Amino acid sequence: MRRTAATLALMGTAVLVSTLVAAPGAHAGLVTHCVGTGGAVTVPNDLYVPPGESCALTGTTVTGNVSVAAGANLVVTGGRLSGEIQVAADGYFDATDTTVGGAVELASGGYGVFLSNVRSGAVNVRAKGTATIDSFLFAERSTIDGNVTTHAGEVRLDRTTQVTGNVSSSGTYYTDLHDSFVDGTFSVLNSATGSVVCGSAVRGRATFAGNLGGVQLGPNGSLDGCASGGYWGRDVSITNTTGGVTVDDTIIDGQLTVTANNPVARIASNNRIRGGVVGEQASAAARSRAALDGAADRGEAGDRRAGTRRAAAVEEAQVAGDAGL
Repeated sequence: MRRTAATLALMGTAVLVSTLVAAPGAHAGLVTHCVGTGGAVTVPNDLYVPPGESCALTGTTVTGNVSVAAGANLVVTGGRLSGEIQVAADGYFDATDTTVGGAVELASGGYGVFLSNVRSGAVNVRAKGTATIDSFLFAERSTIDGNVTTHAGEVRLDRTTQVTGNVSSSGTYYTDLHDSFVDGTFSVLNSATGSVVCGSAVRGRATFAGNLGGVQLGPNGSLDGCASGGYWGRDVSITNTTGGVTVDDTIIDGQLTVTANNPVARIASNNRIRGGVVGEQASAAARSRAALDGAADRGEAGDRRAGTRRAAAVEEAQVAGDAGL
């Protein structure tokens, strides 16, 4: 009798394990695969979007980490993701009205990360390397608890986004800060089309060096249209820049250094710079309304790029149907 009971128990365990491994959508290895759409449910483990697939979630909670595989898309609205987000080459992560408990990392050649009204951990965009895709990081009305570190593509922090740590950018296409806040330092190095900072506050030291497309602090520059300058809590250094440097309607609670820029930096008379200006400078001239309008397409082009990928991802997920989370 004991032998029969033991045999039945072993058989029951084998059936249970088989069910767990074979279940569709499933939790084999404590990972839930998502292809399609999901609603207000809780995924009690890690979430994985397989290569080339799309997952669209609304009101979903994920208690583990999230991985978006190569060529895959994850679009989340009103969600809560407790762990880290890893996005592979040509992968896309799009979150709106969502909380991300851990860091967000975009791999070399990743397509992009779009955050709107999101609270997340640190964000890292890896260098392009040999990849052919130019990545992007766009954040609006979001709070990033930690550092933002970017080494590729387009970077824009916009519309009251807050970064509690440092922003460090090297080798990007551009790195812009609009109407936002950085509690730490701000560094933009070797950007292909430069950097624009308008209507923003940076508490730490700022360094701009080796940027090819220019640096624009405040309005009336050649790179982007904006209405107001900003506040810098420490020294600001802009050096070895080609393409033009403009500083306008800006408060610097420290010293401004502008050296080895070609052409020389244009410094407007309406700036308030506590520590004065060191280096070569010229007076800033007013620009025409037409020129300002022409500079306003920089952010709009990025929004279109993100919107196109988002719309295609949601459509693919809807066609795939219920993900069975």
